[in-house]
Amino acid sequence: MTNTFTMRSWDETVVSGPADGPRYAHAHCTFTYSGLIEGESVCEYLLYYPGEGFTGSGQTAPGFERIEGSVDGRKGSFVIRHDVSYGADGVHGTFTVVEGSGTGELAGLRGTGTIGGASETMNYTFDHQL
Repeated sequence: MTNTFTMRSWDETVVSGPADGPRYAHAHCTFTYSGLIEGESVCEYLLYYPGEGFTGSGQTAPGFERIEGSVDGRKGSFVIRHDVSYGADGVHGTFTVVEGSGTGELAGLRGTGTIGGASETMNYTFDHQL
C-alpha cells in the first residue's frame, strides 16, 4: 500500500524579518491523506528562513496538524506534532501523535511517522498502536 498526502492549500505570511535576511513565517495549510490514514487535515507551521546566501540545512518548520478521518479503518481524529526540514532536495521530517488527542475509535492512538518528498504529493510512514 502506498501512503501519500496531498497539499490542498498553503497560506504563508511572514511574521518577522526582512525578505532577504533571516526571518520566520506562519503557514496555514490543508492536506488530504490516502493509504493507512484516510482523511483531511488542517496544519499550522512556523517556518524559519535563514536568508540569502545561506548554504546549510537550517530551514526548519515545527508544526501541529489535526487529522480527521480514519486510521486502518477506525474513524476519529487526532493531532500530530511535526519536526520538518526543507530545502532544494524537498521536505523531510518526522511526526508524533500528541498524547490524548485521539477521538472516536482513535481514542488512545499512539504513534510516530516520517514524511518525505519534493512535490505537492508526498509519501508518509506511520507506525501506530491503538
